[in-house]
Amino acid sequence: MINYHTMATMKVAVTLDVDSLREIDRLVREGRFPSRSRAVQTALAEMLARRKRSRLAEELAKLDLRQERALTEETLSGEPAWLEY
Repeated sequence: MINYHTMATMKVAVTLDVDSLREIDRLVREGRFPSRSRAVQTALAEMLARRKRSRLAEELAKLDLRQERALTEETLSGEPAWLEY
């Protein structure tokens, strides 16, 4: 949960299509959000968090698991992974 009361905020103007605005207003009427502003803040925060997670997943996918395992074993054993007996 994001605590908007402790975060510095700035007012910005946002242009939304009518259908999106109607949906936001419906969510506010249903009590899911206290205001349009809070609904947009929450949606944006969730989108940015998803983007951050997907970027992390993309970077993790680039890892070579064999190389990572060798580095881990090297760290745990104190011997270089490239050293073959």
